[in-house]
Amino acid sequence: MEFFAISNGIPVHISDTKNGEETILLLHGYLETLYIYTEFSELLSKKYRVISIDLPGHGLTGSDKQINSIEFSAAVARDVLNICKVDKAYIAGHSMGGYVAQTCVKLYPEVFKGLILLNSTPFADTPEKQADRLREIELIQSSKLNRIAELSIPKMYDQENLRRLDEKIVETVEICETHDPNGIVACLRGVMQREDNLKILQSLKTPLLLLFGDKDKFIAVETAQSLISQLPDAKSVIIEGCGHNSFIEQPGKVAELIDAFISDTLS
Repeated sequence: MEFFAISNGIPVHISDTKNGEETILLLHGYLETLYIYTEFSELLSKKYRVISIDLPGHGLTGSDKQINSIEFSAAVARDVLNICKVDKAYIAGHSMGGYVAQTCVKLYPEVFKGLILLNSTPFADTPEKQADRLREIELIQSSKLNRIAELSIPKMYDQENLRRLDEKIVETVEICETHDPNGIVACLRGVMQREDNLKILQSLKTPLLLLFGDKDKFIAVETAQSLISQLPDAKSVIIEGCGHNSFIEQPGKVAELIDAFISDTLS
């Protein structure tokens, strides 16, 4: 079921499967929408209630005026659970959505039963990455958002998976036409200003699952392995044959790992 609600002063696009004893809140990545999870939600919904949203500045959800801070997006995500009358949930975030998910658990630890990071890290932007984002903001303000999507979205997949997943890639690029460029710029500003959450994750009492792809062009295997070594209490898996979109490239494996993780937290 898809619907809209007002949260923190903006309209929010929400999908809710309604049924399931345990709830998983899915947060998408940069330039994505809740539709990135369509097929994966179908897998998870066989056992769980699955809620997903368009994050602020993306898709059909509204945007803060100048900056969609990670904290603002986290407040919206948390409020969506109130709107859906969910007291506690697991939260999974892909890439940028992982930044929001981490902040949700940091700000509202009593609400979340487990944190799942899908191809995401706790690290703040380096000065070089901030410079890249500033250049991207300039391109978006010059009406180049769709061109950025055409070039960047295919890079999120392992080369071996491109042909097999071409339909999903084309769909994701086309959906980018729904984004308000000003909202995307506000998101980039928020991502640039986010805090480093490594120490937060190291002291986290909430169960944590880290999933990476061995062919991820945005998070090198060496970076993933280094992070895993710094978070020894987390359940961590590097999935073979995956780029940056593990839940699309290897959906069955990712769903299986999430199911096992949730089962472990409940035992």
